[in-house]
Amino acid sequence: MIKFWTRRVEKGIITRNKELQTELEQIQKEIKQSVNKKFAGSLAIRMVDSGSCNACEAECNALSNPYYNLERLGIYFVASPRHADVLLLSGVMTFNMTPHVKDAYEQIPAPKWVISLGDCPMMQAPFERTYAINAPANEHLPIAHHIQGCPPTPLEIMQGLLEFLRKI
Repeated sequence: MIKFWTRRVEKGIITRNKELQTELEQIQKEIKQSVNKKFAGSLAIRMVDSGSCNACEAECNALSNPYYNLERLGIYFVASPRHADVLLLSGVMTFNMTPHVKDAYEQIPAPKWVISLGDCPMMQAPFERTYAINAPANEHLPIAHHIQGCPPTPLEIMQGLLEFLRKI
């Protein structure tokens, strides 16, 4: 056991990627500044799954862990669209979810934006000819920004949120 701790002290933490850590810190700093400036310190996001495999939702859950910690930056996921500034849409727009997604969008107070997450909301093929799919989502909602990936990693989601904040 002494050998283990001796090596540990000599080498330090070797599992951390220093380049990734510095990039993440820069993104976090800019997100916090943008949220403070444009949303008075608090950006509320209502996430709606319109028919996904839940991979994007799992990646968004990782944004709440202590490593990424979006809440420290002023970004919160809320349960009601009436408390939201942004609708975060994931999944293929299914026939059954289309009216509910539109209803959630209408309940968000103005000004409001829609961010699509993952490849599914913009996807058409191979679902375009089925009875259950109303893809793509931009035919039903005004998409302000799209975050690509299947699923996008938490870092890519943060980069996408930063790009969105730069746009508005």
